Amino acid sequence: MKRLLGLLCCFSLLLFAAAPLWAVEDALPLTGEPYLIGAGDVLDISVWKDEAQTKSVVVLPDGTISFPLIGQVVAEGRTVAQLKEEIRQKVSQFVPDPVLTVIVHQVNSMLIYVVGKVNSPGRFLLSTNVNVLQALTMAGGLNPFAKREKITIMREEGGNTTIFKFNYDEVAAGENLPQNIRLRRGDVVVVP
Repeated sequence: MKRLLGLLCCFSLLLFAAAPLWAVEDALPLTGEPYLIGAGDVLDISVWKDEAQTKSVVVLPDGTISFPLIGQVVAEGRTVAQLKEEIRQKVSQFVPDPVLTVIVHQVNSMLIYVVGKVNSPGRFLLSTNVNVLQALTMAGGLNPFAKREKITIMREEGGNTTIFKFNYDEVAAGENLPQNIRLRRGDVVVVP
């Protein structure tokens, strides 16, 4: 019975992973916070009744996309609604009253990294929000030599790095739960 439940869980995860990640315009699942587009994301952009203005684009490492007639536009760090409005304004110079659709077809920029004394260190592509404990689970858990009370999370924002402390045993015991922060794009979990 346990094996059957395990197989069902794995099958469910595979189905979830195969589905488009965010086919809605702006909301991250479970948080209500707007999703910010990142480098590597695949966007579907279309202008209604204009096949030449329908395109699937990848956000380049410099954060830009290229779209017919208007050229390059900065997409990274913006919500879908913000990007849609800028493209609509620029396209309206060439197409009267454009009806524009922008969809995040594939999220490739939601990466976190788990390094150090875990069983499977590496980078992980997220399709949902995860906290530190969940990230450690994704990395196969701590190995026997890990310093469980000295785990850190490094977050770079605006050229500055913020370090958060995480004590595995406290969180696992249900104590000091605010340490179990929700991870953001680019966070690095370091297990010494």
